[in-house]
Amino acid sequence: MANKPRAGAVRKSKKGPTKGTGGNGRKALEGKGPTPKAEDRPYHVAAKRKALADRASAKAAARGGQRSNTGGGTTARRATSDDSEIVTGRNSVLEALRARIPATTLYIAARIELDDRVKEIMSTATKRGIPVLEVMRPELDRLSGRDAVHQGVALKVPPYEYRHADDVLDATLSAGQTPLFVALDGVTDPRNLGAIIRSTAAFGGQTVIVPQRRSVGLTASAWKTSAGAAARTPVSMAANLTQTLKGLKKRGLFVLGLDGDGDVSLHDLELADRGVVIVVGSEGKGLSRLVSETCDAIVSIPISSATESLNAGIAASVTLYEIAKRRAEASAR
Repeated sequence: MANKPRAGAVRKSKKGPTKGTGGNGRKALEGKGPTPKAEDRPYHVAAKRKALADRASAKAAARGGQRSNTGGGTTARRATSDDSEIVTGRNSVLEALRARIPATTLYIAARIELDDRVKEIMSTATKRGIPVLEVMRPELDRLSGRDAVHQGVALKVPPYEYRHADDVLDATLSAGQTPLFVALDGVTDPRNLGAIIRSTAAFGGQTVIVPQRRSVGLTASAWKTSAGAAARTPVSMAANLTQTLKGLKKRGLFVLGLDGDGDVSLHDLELADRGVVIVVGSEGKGLSRLVSETCDAIVSIPISSATESLNAGIAASVTLYEIAKRRAEASAR
């Protein structure tokens, strides 16, 4: 007699034996895994909100980071991956435009007072094909940064292209000029850099050299402090400041380090007839040991005993003025 097929397992419960599925429902009992996030569920409101935000971001990126606001103007925002700088202030922006510094966008505050500088800024930008965007002042404040004084105008420029000191020296000698360079050792305040660039331009210097590490670069704040001089006076980058100074010495330049405890007074130097590199240290630490050992002379600026020291920007300005004065006197003889 054949065995009768079994329809299913029999399990007991308080209510008596019942038939099971024989394992046919096991797959259904395994579940569908963890519940997806709300924004990953196509028909959830959070997913629709995320999709709208992604589309808006893509459109803003395609337009260079600009989007229209409800007031009919344009709001600008800085992309996190964008290394561009924002130059602020009417003088700085105007000088940058006059020097034909590459620029991608000009921002003008709504209802700005149109003085001669603003008119020239707008006219120059328009002739060069630079987009001019009108923004509200709070947005311009945010774009320029907390400490910047934008005066209603800001210019977006690409990352600064640093020069090489040897290239600047070649151009200086080819033009028949006597080199006057300034090198910064450990100066980290962008306002000091801006002030030194401005003084270098004012007294006939050709470049300011900054180390690649542990030093300030040409930021928007430095642009602002230079009052536009950064558009005319190149900034050079040194991978190793000590080696750069040694290379300039081999080419005949006199390396002059500034320090309050220097062995020689600035008044006692005779530097009218030769190329000079003025090395300025940080106000707190002064010149580093290796740079100090590389200098041909360590010079001090005579000051009142009531004053402890001069900051880097002022010390460089005084020295530049003294050298420029002596060169003018030598030329007049």
